[in-house]
Amino acid sequence: QVTLVESGGGSVQAGGSLRLSCETRYPYRASSMGWFRQAPGKPEEGVASIDTLGRTAYIDSVKGRFTISQDNAKNILYLQMDSLEPEDTAMYYCAASTRHLNAEQALPILGPNSSFYWGQGTQVTVSS
Repeated sequence: QVTLVESGGGSVQAGGSLRLSCETRYPYRASSMGWFRQAPGKPEEGVASIDTLGRTAYIDSVKGRFTISQDNAKNILYLQMDSLEPEDTAMYYCAASTRHLNAEQALPILGPNSSFYWGQGTQVTVSS
């Protein structure tokens, strides 16, 4: 059984930082994992992904500000978010692939679909 539990969200002012965590329970190691977000009235958007070789991918709007990483010993996925902007306000979800995908393949399709398992989400709110 696959479980993904996110934590670390909260409210911060623009320019601040948050670190999201995702505790995972997976019967086998997913080929890729990542974070996607959904803002009110907007479609889901893949934010960052990482694969078993440690390769990463990011959407342009977060490059240089967000860092995805994983602690394989503890089965925890992280998203370090720095220099947060009001446009980053959204519900953030952790996802694990159900089929073989590398980080570049996973990023554009990250979301609530058959290619991933996902958690319940954690809210991030950035005020100006």
